[in-house]
Amino acid sequence: LGLLPNRAVLSLPWLQPVLTCQTVSGPIEDMEVEHVAPEGPDVAPVEEETLFTNLDIFLFSLIVGLLIYWFLSRKRTEETIPEFKRLTPRETSFIEKMKKTNRNMVVFYGSQTGTAEEFSGRLSKDAQRYGMRGMSADPEEYDMSELPRLAEIDNSLAVFCMATYGEGDPTDNAQDFYDWMQENDEDLKGVNFAVFGLGNKTYEHFNAMGKYTDKRLEELGGKRIYDLGMGDDDGNLEEDFVSWKEQFWPAVCEHFGVEATGDDTSIRQYELVVPTDINMNKVYTGEMGRLKSFETQKPPFDAKNPYLATVAVNRQLNQSGDRHLMHLELDISGSKIRYDSGDHVAVYPVNDVSIVNRIGQILDADLDTVISLNNLDEESNKKHPFPCPTTYRTALTHYLDITNPPRTNVLFELSQYATDPKDQDTLRKMASASPEGKGLYQSWVLDAQRNILAVLEDMPSLHPTIDHLCELLPRLQARYYSIASSGKVYPTMVSICAVVVEFQTSTGRTFKGVATNWLKNKVVVTDNGHKATVPMYVRKSQFRLPFKASNPVVMIGPGTGIAPFMGFLQERGWMKEQGKDVGETILYFGCRRRNEDFLYQQELEEFEKAGVLTQLNVAFSRDQEGKVYVQHLLKKNKEHLWKLIHTDNAHLYICGDARNMARDVQNTFYDIAEEVGGLTHTQAVAYIKKLMTKGRYSLDVWS
Repeated sequence: LGLLPNRAVLSLPWLQPVLTCQTVSGPIEDMEVEHVAPEGPDVAPVEEETLFTNLDIFLFSLIVGLLIYWFLSRKRTEETIPEFKRLTPRETSFIEKMKKTNRNMVVFYGSQTGTAEEFSGRLSKDAQRYGMRGMSADPEEYDMSELPRLAEIDNSLAVFCMATYGEGDPTDNAQDFYDWMQENDEDLKGVNFAVFGLGNKTYEHFNAMGKYTDKRLEELGGKRIYDLGMGDDDGNLEEDFVSWKEQFWPAVCEHFGVEATGDDTSIRQYELVVPTDINMNKVYTGEMGRLKSFETQKPPFDAKNPYLATVAVNRQLNQSGDRHLMHLELDISGSKIRYDSGDHVAVYPVNDVSIVNRIGQILDADLDTVISLNNLDEESNKKHPFPCPTTYRTALTHYLDITNPPRTNVLFELSQYATDPKDQDTLRKMASASPEGKGLYQSWVLDAQRNILAVLEDMPSLHPTIDHLCELLPRLQARYYSIASSGKVYPTMVSICAVVVEFQTSTGRTFKGVATNWLKNKVVVTDNGHKATVPMYVRKSQFRLPFKASNPVVMIGPGTGIAPFMGFLQERGWMKEQGKDVGETILYFGCRRRNEDFLYQQELEEFEKAGVLTQLNVAFSRDQEGKVYVQHLLKKNKEHLWKLIHTDNAHLYICGDARNMARDVQNTFYDIAEEVGGLTHTQAVAYIKKLMTKGRYSLDVWS
């Protein structure tokens, strides 16, 4: 329009009303528009119009001005749009990465709690001492269908540190790799491999994932260069791993014709960087993933993005005794977190401040120094051992495990800092695979429950740099608890039932469980009026009520093993209120004394009174001369139980201690199948196994 002559503008019919309207204050429909020439005899003759009136000039200038402003502002906007660098897609080919970085050994890990990942890192780090160049890799981050291509790299080797999770299942990060092994028949000819499994003998499917990986890789044509290693967490997992790798490395040297360098000097993986120009808004203060994620919470919530739930209830469950059993309720309103009965809640605990301060004091360190530990291997996917930049205080409080006994590799690396030759020799001996060294590590570290602070206190000549110590210590892991509530009845609340871990060690120190003591002190409202919070997320479980509500349910859960059954009972009660046909619901609970630790007594008796709980059987182990446990009560009701199992399609659930209780209960069911069902022992074992396969015998146990 700015290019048209003024007259042309005014001659456009649709513009005339706009350009000649009067200014009014009323609604648009009340506006009077003047665009008709005046009429009547008394009207003075109109002088010949000039080419441009003042109004024309004003309107023309306004339009031109607006057009110029629009043009310039548009150009400026285009100029100020930042040019983002094109994001380089993450390398999913471990083969290309190995070729690019000149590696010939890859160590994959299937890890749920971080131990297999730690072992993987140790093996890849050790590789250069044995003529190899290694890298640690998460199978979830790479295309594992490329495994056959490993044969393209000369003298190459794939090692698998595989933990078994749950009832013989792969860990979350190894699930895709497990599926690939099951579904594919790729030819692994020319692929050299070795496997170390991490398991626990108290579980039914000991080291199932390690065994399967080792067997399957061989079936696909891979060449095993050293025997399957099987670590037992119920015994001494660290010793099992050290013993295995002590034989593994000579086998590697022999197979590839390489020699050990004999260099035992410490190899740093990270370098310390102390930033000079610090923006405190970019310093991690305990977040697991995204910076400031606790200030601006965004779903979905998971291990790398936990939800900060407020503590709504924290009460002691037991009336007396020397233990502290507690019930907590975490408010998840507005989080969009959904859970089912039987799921687990993971909480991220915080270390004891007094231990953190004492470590800083012994090492003469300023704990509030902002630091960053950067991986010396620039190609590594793991840039830092924990979120950086952060302070030493935050690292020791939120990110590092300072309570559990240190592993042998930590002692070996720290030995160089001992000024007393005797202390140095002791540390190196405990890190060795010699029988004497293993025995010393077992007695001095494990049996005595010495954490890193106790080691530093009892070896005064040991004075490591704090940054190296932070590099060596494993990550502080989330703690999992069976949820003690039903998501259908309490959708905005997650309940926890736990016992506080606290005992005296042989050194006279008090060992305190990190998570339970931290939770115990979570008062609902703090002194400054703020609500106590807990970083948490929900992990799905296979521990589920039967699909048909009419199926009978037998629950066995002594002590805090009752937790998931509180959720089951709430849900069965809810189903009953919905008018559903709910089958028999039987609970076997065990505790020490009726007047001491009968957990949820009032609630259970109310469930029984309402007919939700058909039968409540409680074993008070210390209320009489001979100890009575849940398995004794099961035996007492063997005829009824066999009918429920064999005829009525009952589902059995066991929750609690794996080492003794779960095993004893399983043996009792073998006995019932033999005595009442008339089966032989072999048949009884097969019968219970079949129930497990069908999902009618479920376990939620820990050791």
